Amino acid sequence: MVAFYFPFMNKIESALLAFFNNTNDKTIVVAYSGGVDSQVLLAALSSLKQQQQLTNPILVCHVNHGLSANAHFWQQFATEQCQQFSLPLTIHQLALKKLPQQSLEAIARDARYQCLIETSADSAFIVTGHHLNDQAETFLLALKRGAGLKGLSSMGQQLPLAQHSLVRPLLAMSREDIVAYAQERKLDWIEDESNEDQAFDRNFIRHTIVPELTRRWPSFNKTLSRSAGHCQDAQLLLNEVAKEDLNKVSFTDNVLSIPELLSLSELRFNNVIRFFLAKHDKLMPSSAQLMQIAQQLHADSDKNPSVKIANYCLRRYQQKLYLTDNFMDISEWSKSLVFTLERKKLELPDNLGNIQFAVIDGANDIVDTDSGVSNSHQDINIIAPKAGQKVSIRFSHDNPKCLPHFRDKSRALKKVLQEAKIPTWQRQRIPFVYYDETLVAALGLFVCKNHIPQPEDSKLTLVWLEHK
Repeated sequence: MVAFYFPFMNKIESALLAFFNNTNDKTIVVAYSGGVDSQVLLAALSSLKQQQQLTNPILVCHVNHGLSANAHFWQQFATEQCQQFSLPLTIHQLALKKLPQQSLEAIARDARYQCLIETSADSAFIVTGHHLNDQAETFLLALKRGAGLKGLSSMGQQLPLAQHSLVRPLLAMSREDIVAYAQERKLDWIEDESNEDQAFDRNFIRHTIVPELTRRWPSFNKTLSRSAGHCQDAQLLLNEVAKEDLNKVSFTDNVLSIPELLSLSELRFNNVIRFFLAKHDKLMPSSAQLMQIAQQLHADSDKNPSVKIANYCLRRYQQKLYLTDNFMDISEWSKSLVFTLERKKLELPDNLGNIQFAVIDGANDIVDTDSGVSNSHQDINIIAPKAGQKVSIRFSHDNPKCLPHFRDKSRALKKVLQEAKIPTWQRQRIPFVYYDETLVAALGLFVCKNHIPQPEDSKLTLVWLEHK
């Protein structure tokens, strides 16, 4: 975006006008808490709008996290301020729940961004009041965590967020600039009492560390921000290399070639794995986990090792590395099918979708695709069960011999699954259809030959719709 300078305008409004120059067809969504940063952002944008210097539609979003005793007061303050500035306000009230090993701050941040995303149906600028001091604090927090280039890049001025752009047009402004604007305009704002609690690392850095550093080196925040910019440039270069490497090592969107991965240097291997996982919005692995992933690629050829990270797994199978969810053990799950005159639906465990089924005489369609399931489906027809036969769906088996429709001779089920080159973990997620204790079909794979219906037979039709 081309930068312009407007010499007769306050530097805050000048920075905003320069940023949003020639973007008058795109909505601005203001992330508004009522603190001094967002209050200045709101007031300056409103001023530019009133001066007709800015023609973009402006929406305001306030998120009530419900974490403070003052949350209701802040919500009321947001309502009054938006009425004063004649700007439309959307309020989201949250009820956050912290799970084990989760950061409440991170949960609140993610929920807040989701609310901002939902504020505008059309592509918009989601605008925050982050400034130079925030950038310095973010850099130091990343440094404390031992972050790499991506973490030390801190906050970019513009980045994609769902269908929108998250922008920080005041990132070059200091907190002193922000407060000076608020005082000059005689603005009111609220103070979050939690911002004074130095038990939080960011507050400790803000109130204790940065003041000492800036007393010694007055331009510390600016030079640190420059370092963050250098890290951003270096990270972009690494991303370019990773993109080229990912094109080389990819089989499909979530499957990588192990021989191609092993042809990379250790640094490029680590870089492309991180890039691959970031593309899928996965939590980044630690250095130790990256080392473990590399070691598993060298395991014996008859092994199928996996590395679990957070809620996902990287699994090796036949010279390929698969990215999958961290699946539940569903081996003990079993359900009987109960037939009536109407079609029925059976929900499967662990996000595997559902099975719709009915006993029918003709070629009737029993599929009823719900939102949340894919339009593609896998259906089979089996000779209808005899009176008194128990029909069940299971995910376990005792390796029976079976004769699939595509084979001439019977074979043990494990061998059939191996010959089909189905990865080991997927074999444990295949719904098997049993009549009493006899395997008659594996959904998505085969029907046993002696259970294939002829035109005159009543048939049991099953449709497996997997969740998206």
